[in-house]
Amino acid sequence: MRGWWQELSGLVLPVDCAGCGAARVLVCDGCRGALSGAAAGPVRPSPRPEGLPVVRAAAVYEGAVRAVLLAHKERGALPLAGVLGGALAAAVLAGGTGPGPGEVALVPVPSARRQVRARGHDPARRIALAAAGRLRRAGVPARVAPVLVLRRAVADQAGLGARQRRENLAGALAVRRDGVRLTHGARIVLVDDVVTTGATLAEAARAVRAGGLVVGAVAGEPQGAGPGAVLRAAVVAAPADSFAGAVGAADR
Repeated sequence: MRGWWQELSGLVLPVDCAGCGAARVLVCDGCRGALSGAAAGPVRPSPRPEGLPVVRAAAVYEGAVRAVLLAHKERGALPLAGVLGGALAAAVLAGGTGPGPGEVALVPVPSARRQVRARGHDPARRIALAAAGRLRRAGVPARVAPVLVLRRAVADQAGLGARQRRENLAGALAVRRDGVRLTHGARIVLVDDVVTTGATLAEAARAVRAGGLVVGAVAGEPQGAGPGAVLRAAVVAAPADSFAGAVGAADR
């Protein structure tokens, strides 16, 4: 049955590995290993934007990992969401968000409507859905809570520096009117595919705090232990140097 399915999928899916180009496999064993989350850990962009919560990443954003992410995001290789969701789930678990009180609510950073139309899908939300499934199979009650929305137009982030990205995104995100109800009692984890400067996740954290979805002082610092008391973030990948710079609060 497995061989039959691989032959059939070869008619409608790319027959080369999205990561390295190996023939007749969507993602080869080696590239799956790079996305296994075995090396998941804290990352910290430098400079760190104000309000950025503790972020865990599953892999370094280079080589095969970068190729798989881009194939899913920009070229519409939608079946790759499964392996990317597994990586995201590993990052969530690495952040200490395992079995515990309340559900885990994965809150994806939304894409602009024009990007969703151009790509034909919302990459972060699709990966989050796959990650939630992986977490449930691991015994962690998890669901996707798409409660963040863009309330104004933003420029394409490509080519912008860290400060320009912060300025571009400042005040751009908001929580939906029913966001508090949808996440009540849940342990919230902000999720995205990649973190670079941290500007997007910092803005998402600001919106979540402003919308009353979490309580406490500054996200990422020691706070109360109840559901909703600590805000965390998880991504599939981050640059190698942000792993090396993950010190201080990110190590707790």
